[in-house]
Amino acid sequence: MFTEKVKSIKSAYDELTQFLSQPDAMDDQDKWRESLKKQAELAPIVEKIDEYLRAQKELNEIDDILNSDDKEMIELAKEELNPLKEKSQSLEEEIKVLLIPKDENDDKNVVLEIRAGTGGEEAALFGMVLLRMYMYYAEKNKWTAEIMDISETDIGGCKEATVLISGRNVYSRLKFESGGHRVQRVPETESGGRIHTSAATVVIMPEAEDVDYDINPADLRIDTYRASGAGGQHVNKTSSAIRIIHEPTGIMVTCQDEKSQTKNKAKAMRVLKTRIMDMLEGEKNQERAAERKGLVGSGDRSGRIRTYNYPQGRVTDHRINLTLYKLDAVLQGDLDEIIEALIIEDRQARMEGNE
Repeated sequence: MFTEKVKSIKSAYDELTQFLSQPDAMDDQDKWRESLKKQAELAPIVEKIDEYLRAQKELNEIDDILNSDDKEMIELAKEELNPLKEKSQSLEEEIKVLLIPKDENDDKNVVLEIRAGTGGEEAALFGMVLLRMYMYYAEKNKWTAEIMDISETDIGGCKEATVLISGRNVYSRLKFESGGHRVQRVPETESGGRIHTSAATVVIMPEAEDVDYDINPADLRIDTYRASGAGGQHVNKTSSAIRIIHEPTGIMVTCQDEKSQTKNKAKAMRVLKTRIMDMLEGEKNQERAAERKGLVGSGDRSGRIRTYNYPQGRVTDHRINLTLYKLDAVLQGDLDEIIEALIIEDRQARMEGNE
């Protein structure tokens, strides 16, 4: 069945190549561009398919030899059989991975939002822990992380934060972080030794591009106000902070990261477009969730996805039953082991769904 599938893909590639080689192929510009794009997408897959089909041909030849009466050739064939089987199996797995539909958002920047949940002040303190964790992870990956807006508590907690993270393949690495994050620890706000549980929600959205959604300026209400919060020299001195409300949807975005009103407005518009696109995609995501119920990347933000247990020094991702006893390292941005495990699990589920 697999062999027939790859042969049909190779046949489709050959047809595209034949069409593109015709002198009049460019007469229909749209068809020519679409064919060229499809050919480029299939090229690396067909390269592996050619290797796989050669290996299959050699295996058939070895099978013929093993069924022959030539004892000397049979011994040689036996020596070649297992390495060739392993090569064929490895190529099959590579091809299956290449055939997984690519997430068109994988190479996009992201807007990350953190909101403190149940647990009061302790939840806000945990929200700040999560914010720092993702900032550390961005730094490790040489991404640019800009805090667009943050609502802090008097004792250093984070009730809400919006961060724009830019760089290479950001969404592909962070897309599984959306959901409920739970912490179990002795609260910093209490002197007793009781372990409390509190939570925060993380939302990861691929940044909308200009071509994704066109905002009508007449639909916007834009206000300026003085920035507030800890740390900025310009705080409460100039009206550089921006608040934009998209009236048709009611979505509001604020940005007070920059001293420049113009820069804050530009950043706020980036976040606004992203939130609008995320809202518009919401219904599609719900429809896909039923189809992709078993996938770690279903986009369900309501469920608890991870627990950070301070007394035991462990982190548990509940979607893949992964537990690591390296809490301190994870909170310092050492997230790759968790993220790689999530990617592998998602890839396996998508491969099974693609068969």
